[in-house]
Amino acid sequence: MADDQEFDYMFKLLIIGNSGVGKTSFLFRYCDSSFTGNYQTTVGIDFKVKTVVRNDRLFKLQIWDTAGQERYRTITTAYYRGAMGFVLMYDITKTESFVAVQDWSTQVKSYSWDNAQVVLVGNKCDLEKKRAITREQGEQLANQLGFPFFETSARLGDNVSETFNKLVDLICEAMSKSLDSGDPTIPRQSVEGDMLTETPPQAAESGCKC
Repeated sequence: MADDQEFDYMFKLLIIGNSGVGKTSFLFRYCDSSFTGNYQTTVGIDFKVKTVVRNDRLFKLQIWDTAGQERYRTITTAYYRGAMGFVLMYDITKTESFVAVQDWSTQVKSYSWDNAQVVLVGNKCDLEKKRAITREQGEQLANQLGFPFFETSARLGDNVSETFNKLVDLICEAMSKSLDSGDPTIPRQSVEGDMLTETPPQAAESGCKC
C-alpha cells in the first residue's frame, strides 16, 4: 500500500535485543517478505514502514531496527520515547542474548511510555541443532516478565507476522483503556479524530547481522 494512503492509526514500534539476534532479518522478512544472511551490523538505528489491517482498521507501523551493541545504547534508548510497542528479541542459539533480556526489559521500563507493550521473541528456531535455550526457558522468562512469547524464524518466516499482529492488538487494548480512563501518559502524538501521527526522526545508516 502507498505510504501516503489514509490510515486510522500509526504506531511506532522498536525491535530491540543484542547484536546478531536477527533484528534486521526479522524486519525485512515482515516488511519485504525477503531474507538474506548477509546483513551488516546495524549502525545506530533505521526503520521501515508497513501498513496492515487489524479488526477492520488500517494501521501504519513505523518499525525501528536498533543497534544491539553497548556503544550505541545511548542513541537507541533516545528512540524509546513515543514507542508504543517493542519486540524484545534473543537468539535461541546464544545464551548471552537470552541472559540480556532482563537488562533490555529494564531499559524499556526506564525509557519508554509506562504502558508500552512488549512481546518476547526467541528467534532462529530453524537452527534446532544449535539450540542453547529451550522453548520452556523462553516461556518461563516471558511469564516472569509478563510478556507474550513467540519462537520465530526470520529465515522461514515462522511466527513473524503473528508477532506483530499480537503487538498491535496489545497496543490497541492498552490505548483503549488509557483513553477511556483519561490517562495523561499516552505518548505525545498529534491526534486528529481517530488518527495518531508522528513524524519520524532521521535514521542513521543501517544493516544488521542476522
